[in-house]
Amino acid sequence: MPDSPHVPDVQQEPHASGRRRPGRLAPVVGKARKMLQNALAEAGYPAHVLVACSGGPDSLALAAVAAYFARRGHVDRHPLTVGAVVVDHQLQEGSAQVAAAAAQALKELGLSPVEVRTVDVDSTGMGPEAAARDARHAALEAAATEQGAAAILLGHTLDDQAEQVLLGLARGSGTRSLAGMRPARGLLLRPFLGLRREDTLEICHVEELQPWHDPSNSDPAFARSRTRVEVLPLLEEKLGPGVAESLARTASILQLDADYLEDVAERTYADLVQRSGPEISLPEDALGALSPAIRFRVIAKAAADVGGQQPSYQRLLAAEALLRRQGSAGPVELPGGVSVYRLSLAELAQRDTAETQPGAPDRPDGGIPVPREAARCGKLVFRPQKPPQE
Repeated sequence: MPDSPHVPDVQQEPHASGRRRPGRLAPVVGKARKMLQNALAEAGYPAHVLVACSGGPDSLALAAVAAYFARRGHVDRHPLTVGAVVVDHQLQEGSAQVAAAAAQALKELGLSPVEVRTVDVDSTGMGPEAAARDARHAALEAAATEQGAAAILLGHTLDDQAEQVLLGLARGSGTRSLAGMRPARGLLLRPFLGLRREDTLEICHVEELQPWHDPSNSDPAFARSRTRVEVLPLLEEKLGPGVAESLARTASILQLDADYLEDVAERTYADLVQRSGPEISLPEDALGALSPAIRFRVIAKAAADVGGQQPSYQRLLAAEALLRRQGSAGPVELPGGVSVYRLSLAELAQRDTAETQPGAPDRPDGGIPVPREAARCGKLVFRPQKPPQE
C-alpha cells in the first residue's frame, strides 16, 4: 500500500552528524518537507536530484529537507537519491573557503555526491548579477548531466519572488517579468516559493546548521539588495503585513496569463512565419490584424528566431511602427544584431523580378532599396546583421 502523502511530524532519525535533534518536529520543517514532496511529485518523481547550495540559509535549509528524503531513500515509494553542487563564482575574497565549508555541511547531511564547481563570471554587458546567474546555471546543468540528475533544486523563497516582482515593476517590465520565477522550468525546481526567508533560518536552527550570510545581499550597490533591505520592509511598515505574500500571489496569477499569451503567440507565429535563407518575414495584413498583446510577442519571436535577444518595449514599439509607414521602410535595429525592414508590395515585386531574371544587376551594398512611390506594406522582414556561424 503506498505511503500516505502526510509527512509525519515526529522526528526519530538522528542528525547525519550524529547529533540527535528534538523529538518533536518543528511545524516549519514539516511544511517545508511537504512542499518538496509536492514539487518532486509534480516533476514526475525524478530518481536523482541535485541541490544547488551556496551555503546560505535558503539553500542550506533546502538541502536539509532534501536530506530527509535521501535518508529514507524514496518519496511516496519512488526511489530517490540526492546530490549537491556548490558553485564558487570567485567574486569575493575567501569564496573558495565558503564553498568548501558548504560542501562539508552537505556531506554531513548525507547528500552524495557533493561537488564544488568553480566558474569564471564573464562581463557580458548584462550586469554582474545576470552574468553570475548564467555562469551558475551552466555549471549546474553540466553537473546534472554528468550525475544523471533529472532535476536541480533551487532555494528561492517567497521573499525572493516578491523582490522579483518589485524589480519588474520598477523597470517597467511586461507580464513575463512580473510573473516572476516559475516553480518549475526545465530541470529547475523551486519548491520553497511559498516559504518565507525567516522560515529557512528557523529550519537551519532546528537542523543545527550554521549558514553563511552573503554580504552582497545587503550591499546597496545592487538593486535587489536595496529592494530586500530597504524597499520591501518599508512597504510592510507603511502598508501593513502581507505585502510580500500579495506580490508573490500576483506573480502566480500573472504566470497563468503569461502562459496563455505565450501559447497563443507561439501558435500564431508558427502559422505566419515565412523563411527565405537567413531572413524571416511576417505578412503585414495578418500581423496588423492581431491584438497588440499577441502582435508584440510575435515580433519578439521573429527577432529571437534569427538570433536576436529579447527586445525592450521601446524597440518593439519602433519595429511595430513600421507597419504604419508608407512604402518600404527601415531598418529598425533590435538587440542581438537584428535589423527589421518593412517591404512594400512594389519592392517585393522588384525582388521577384530580380530573382527570375538572371541578368539583373546585384545591389552593390547588399541592402534593401526603398522605392520612392508610396505603397502599402507587404511584409515585415527580420534579417541577422551577421551571417550565422557554421
